[in-house]
Amino acid sequence: MNNAQPGIPSIDLMHEEQKVNFAFRTMEGIHARMGHLKDVPHRHNYYTILWASKACGQHFIDYEEHLIRPNYIFFVNPGQVHQVITFGEPEGYVIMFTREFLHQNMISEDFLTNLALFSDSAETPPLKIDDVAAKKLRGIVSNIEYTFNNKEPFRNEQLGAFLKLFLIECNKYAPLPDTNNTQTLQAGGMILRAFKKLVEEKFNIWHKVGSYADALNISPDYLNNVVKSAIGKTAKEFIQERLVLEAKRMGVHTHLSNKEIAFELGFDDPSHFSKFYKSKQGVSFSDFRKSLEKSLVA
Repeated sequence: MNNAQPGIPSIDLMHEEQKVNFAFRTMEGIHARMGHLKDVPHRHNYYTILWASKACGQHFIDYEEHLIRPNYIFFVNPGQVHQVITFGEPEGYVIMFTREFLHQNMISEDFLTNLALFSDSAETPPLKIDDVAAKKLRGIVSNIEYTFNNKEPFRNEQLGAFLKLFLIECNKYAPLPDTNNTQTLQAGGMILRAFKKLVEEKFNIWHKVGSYADALNISPDYLNNVVKSAIGKTAKEFIQERLVLEAKRMGVHTHLSNKEIAFELGFDDPSHFSKFYKSKQGVSFSDFRKSLEKSLVA
């Protein structure tokens, strides 16, 4: 199966009609450019940080609804489907960067994994900060905005340093799972990253933890422990959530039948897919398609 999710717009990072690896926007600037057009579900090929300094609305991330409120900060991974709906004139900041930008500035993806900010789970709530934190972060954002708009020597290096500082500062205010600790995250970072990569490649073929553990040359129990310690859920839960997410994406953005989607996701029997989906979501897949199409595509 092609993991490109047919029917979902995929957006490269652009600035002044050129493809770039880093960009900075204000929410008010984006709102003005869009006019009265409503944002539609889409996905980016880059990381996105959205800080609503003064804004209210809704932010759908992989079909889970989150409220947008003043001083809420959202962290969106590449590939996640999201939709921003704001009321009135929003104010805030949007920082966007690619994996290439991270590599250019010697920022490893393990660094992002070790932070409690970017998550593969759509249910991860936004980071809520107080006025003291907002003041400190606003100073860093001002440096990012100035540096981005002024082409000085070592501009990208400065942006990389300010971005890393911003993320580290945000991480101070992020709640961690009870089982989380820095030492465990660092020790299991490589395994977690390899596991996530394998899941993206094989989730529609491998449904069992053992398949991934064999590929990584570790035991299923050890893989479960590493994943649980790092992100607060077992490897099995992570695989199943990825299947549910892909089912939602295909259910909303393709015209495939439920039976065809079941086969695309690696279920030999469509009835097994139906039981699986309802056991995880509490509603049938058919009811999900009907309700979400009305709420998101209206």
